Amino acid sequence: MDEEYDVIVLGTGLKECILSGLLSVDGLKVLHMDRNDYYGGECASLNLIQLWKRFRGDDKPPAQLGSSRDYNVDMVPKFMMANGTLVRVLIHTDVTKYLSFKAVDGSFVYNKGKVHKVPANDMEALKSPLMGLFEKRRARKFFIYVQDYNESDPKTHEGMDLTRVTTRELIAKYGLDDNTIDFIGHALALHRDDRYLDEPALDTVKRMKLYAESIARFQGGSPYIYPLYGLGELPQAFARLSAVYGGTYMLNKPECKVEFNEEGKVIGVTSEGETAKCTKVVCDPSYLPNKVRKVGKVARAIAIMSHPIPNTNDSHSVQVILPQKQLGRRSDMYLFCSSYSHNVAPKGKFIAFVSTEAETDNPHTELKPGIDLLGPVEEIFFDIYDRYEPVNEPSLDNCFISTSYDATTHFESTVMDVLNMYTLITGKVLDLSVDLSAASAAEE
Repeated sequence: MDEEYDVIVLGTGLKECILSGLLSVDGLKVLHMDRNDYYGGECASLNLIQLWKRFRGDDKPPAQLGSSRDYNVDMVPKFMMANGTLVRVLIHTDVTKYLSFKAVDGSFVYNKGKVHKVPANDMEALKSPLMGLFEKRRARKFFIYVQDYNESDPKTHEGMDLTRVTTRELIAKYGLDDNTIDFIGHALALHRDDRYLDEPALDTVKRMKLYAESIARFQGGSPYIYPLYGLGELPQAFARLSAVYGGTYMLNKPECKVEFNEEGKVIGVTSEGETAKCTKVVCDPSYLPNKVRKVGKVARAIAIMSHPIPNTNDSHSVQVILPQKQLGRRSDMYLFCSSYSHNVAPKGKFIAFVSTEAETDNPHTELKPGIDLLGPVEEIFFDIYDRYEPVNEPSLDNCFISTSYDATTHFESTVMDVLNMYTLITGKVLDLSVDLSAASAAEE
C-alpha cells in the first residue's frame, strides 16, 4: 500500500464509484478504499438476513418471505432516466458491458387523493383523467410547444427567449391551472420544490423533453430503467472497470485516516499503519466529518409485499411522486417499487419504499400518505438518516466530498453532484455526447 496515487477514493458508494471509474478512464492512478467489507456504503444492496440484522437486530427473517439470497434490497433506490445523464456517464466509461438494464413499468403521480399515470406527450394529455376537457386542450398545446421546441431553431421559440422568460410566465401564456402545473413541474420535470417557477423556463422545457424522449426509447410505460439485480450491481461493475485501467480496490480497510501537510493540503491516507500517498482525496461525508455540515434528513419506509402498488396498472416496477402541495408539505414524497421482475426479490414478492425530506422527527406519521397507497404489507421498516454537504474549499485542501443522497427516487440530482465534482477535480467538463444505444434494455 505504500505507493503514490493521483487520487485516493474513500467509500464505495455510487458517487464515489462513478468518479473512480471516470478518473481511471482518464488515465489517473486511483486507489479506492472502503472501511466496510462490502461495496456500496450508504447505497449498499442487502439480502434478507442483512436487512433483518440492520433493522430488527437479529438474523432470523420469517420463512414465508422466501430465500434470503433472492433479495437485493437497495438502501438508496433510484431509477435512471433512459436518456438521462447517468446513463450517458455509464456509457462514457463503458461500464454498461457489465450491466443489464430493464425498463420500469410505470410512472405515476398523486393528485387529489388518487394515483394517475403521468401523461408524457400531447396525445396522453388528451386522455388523462388528471384534467378536465378544456384544460386538456390547453395542456395539449403546451406539450406540442415543448415537443417542437429546438434550442437552436428560433422558429420554434414562438418569440420567447426561454433563457429569460420564467417558467411561470411561459405557463401563464398557455393558461394552465395550478393542478396541471403541479404534475408537470414535479412528476415530468422532476423539480423537488417550486423555485423553478421563477427561474428561466429553458431548464424545465429541457427536463420535459428528456422525459418524453426517454419514454420513447424503450416504448415502455415509463422513462426509467433499472439494473437487473438492483443498484448493488453498479459499484461492483465499476470495481471491475477500474481494475481494467490499473486501479486498485481495497475493502475492509479500517480507519482510513486522511493525512494533511502543514498548509492543510492532503498528502495521503493511512490505514493499518501504512500510508498511501496522494495529492487528492475523493470521499463521502462519513470519511471527513469535520469538513461537512448537516443540511437535513431523509425519512423512509421499506415494505415487503406480495402484490404491486394498487392503481398502478399492475406495474411490477413503478415510481409514484406525491407533490408537496397535494400533501400540504414543503417537500415531495416518493414511492418506489421493484420486484422479482428486476430480480430483487423472490417470485411474487415486491419491495416498496416511501421516502421524503423529513420535516418532523416522526417518520411513521410523516410517511403515512405514501404508506396508505401501498395496500397490505407483510413487513415494514422505518428509518431516518441525516443528509450532509461539504463546507470545505477543495482548491485549498484538495478534498472532494460528495453530498449525501436525497429522498428522490430518480438519479437526476445525484449525477449532477458527480459531474460538478468531476469538473472540480479535473478542471474539465465531461463529454456526454455518446451513443445511447450502448445501454440497451435486457430482453424479456
